[in-house]
Amino acid sequence: MGLFLSQQQMWDRPLGGAQKKGQIPHWAGLILFGVLAFLCKVLFRYRVDNRESLRGFKGRHGVVVVGNHTSFLDVVFMFIAGMPGQWTRFMGRDSLFGKAHGLLGWIISRVGAFPVRRDSADRTAIKRAARMLKDDEVVGIMPEGTRRGKSGKAPELHAGAALVAKRGNAPLLPMTVRDAEKVKQKGQRLRFPKVTVEYGSPVLLSDFDFVEKADRLEACSWYVMRECFALFYRTAPEQVDMAELFPDTRDYAPLFAEHPIPRRTTAEVLALLEVDAA
Repeated sequence: MGLFLSQQQMWDRPLGGAQKKGQIPHWAGLILFGVLAFLCKVLFRYRVDNRESLRGFKGRHGVVVVGNHTSFLDVVFMFIAGMPGQWTRFMGRDSLFGKAHGLLGWIISRVGAFPVRRDSADRTAIKRAARMLKDDEVVGIMPEGTRRGKSGKAPELHAGAALVAKRGNAPLLPMTVRDAEKVKQKGQRLRFPKVTVEYGSPVLLSDFDFVEKADRLEACSWYVMRECFALFYRTAPEQVDMAELFPDTRDYAPLFAEHPIPRRTTAEVLALLEVDAA
């Protein structure tokens, strides 16, 4: 049953991808999914929009799911939105895995989460994520590194999501969790809003080849995060003020206005990836 697997062992085992041998046993994750999905359905009446953008990759290709971060519940909804059938292997900050004497780390490792050191080029985490993607798994990343408006640390735009996609030869899929940030706001009582998870259109790193090589990964991450906030605010991507959201990051809006990125379905992206692999 794999009850006594260490965190380290689970980080390095496959889960839900093409490699069937040696997977993290599913039973604990399925129990957790059932409990969380029931509670979220009852308490938040959650729904998932455009899930077919994610489902199209199942059994065919790895994908990096990228989301903005406004609530501690974002990770919960990112996990249950892909289930059953697609385990999102969330890349979480390393400090999470030692909380509650390691119990929290053991629980989230059972559902495929693995650690990354903040504010550093964590080669081990990047290597793990790339291996997962090449094994047709789903990797979940929140590039801001912290909950927006919920901590003392200002959100930053990291290029790690694009780097992981590059190393794993995988597309990026923007998503958002809408209204989870209303559950607990400072100075207010606990609330139970209706929560919506929404996936956008997948993005290929190769579409950014026109950008200077030194800026390419940052530009790609910027573009994907703009897609996430467009979903979050229910607006056109061009209407998202990224300069206000990320004042310390270059504003790539003029560049993408001049060079629009093609908008494709998952099926179209997979067809291009198959051509490139042939």
